[in-house]
Amino acid sequence: MKLENTQVQMRKGILEFCILHIISRGEVYASDMLEELTAAKIMVVEGTLYPLLTRLKNAGLVEYKWVESSSGPPRKYYSVTEEGKKFKESLEKTWKELVGSTTAILKNQSTKTVKEK
Repeated sequence: MKLENTQVQMRKGILEFCILHIISRGEVYASDMLEELTAAKIMVVEGTLYPLLTRLKNAGLVEYKWVESSSGPPRKYYSVTEEGKKFKESLEKTWKELVGSTTAILKNQSTKTVKEK
């Protein structure tokens, strides 16, 4: 088993939640999301981000609008829908439960032995 593959899968598992959280703070441009995710070491690339944004839009969780730009083509700004806010809140509850459970397991340093019968 390769460590890198497991690490990638762990990051992918929380990527949707992180993207919804970023967008829920206010309208955001995709490259700004990419920059924040990269800085947080989630390590996504455009090839990962854009298909996920499309899936979130198709699911009715996010929407976008085009905004004219003085320095080039129009930009697509994303925002979270009401359904997306509820979805994100549910994911946040799940995330907190997982963090709590994982923390409890990591803090348990005792080694239990199986009793022989």
